[in-house]
Amino acid sequence: MEILKNSLSSKLNIRTEKDFPKKGIEFIDINPLVIDNNSLKEIIDQFYNELKDKQIDYVVGPEARGFLFGSALAYKLNCGFIPVRKKGKLPPTTVEKSFSYEKEYGIDTLELPKLIDEEYKNKRIYIIDDIYATGNTIRSIKKSIIELGGIVVGVGVVLNIKELNNDDVFSLIDVNES
Repeated sequence: MEILKNSLSSKLNIRTEKDFPKKGIEFIDINPLVIDNNSLKEIIDQFYNELKDKQIDYVVGPEARGFLFGSALAYKLNCGFIPVRKKGKLPPTTVEKSFSYEKEYGIDTLELPKLIDEEYKNKRIYIIDDIYATGNTIRSIKKSIIELGGIVVGVGVVLNIKELNNDDVFSLIDVNES
């Protein structure tokens, strides 16, 4: 793994797991960044500094690690957090349309919860996740929010695998797998 950009000042501690979650996949594991309190604080602080002036209503994060960064960031930004989960994992009050997308190792279907006022229309939303590989998770979330009338003010990830995409995404670490 070739590091192209690393804006974390703390020691970069990322590991890869071969053949996880299935044979032929080399999984990039950023759990050490979450486990280390200094790295986690630095990640949230850097996202906060990037977003503090953007008037965000909600941060959206897909399960599972998008929950970790998204909820902490929403707290710091003083806005709400919207969890995106696999179909059937949220309470039954979800938006009517679920969305499916392809990953490196299968197909997932996700759902968004209904908001308290049941409207995404004109809400300013920031999407955050741990890793941007194919981009299919974030692209499908973004498309769904836009279809519901929401305004996606940005997308951010901790680690971006640059050789797999060229989308406009804020990232703290850029890598190439080779």
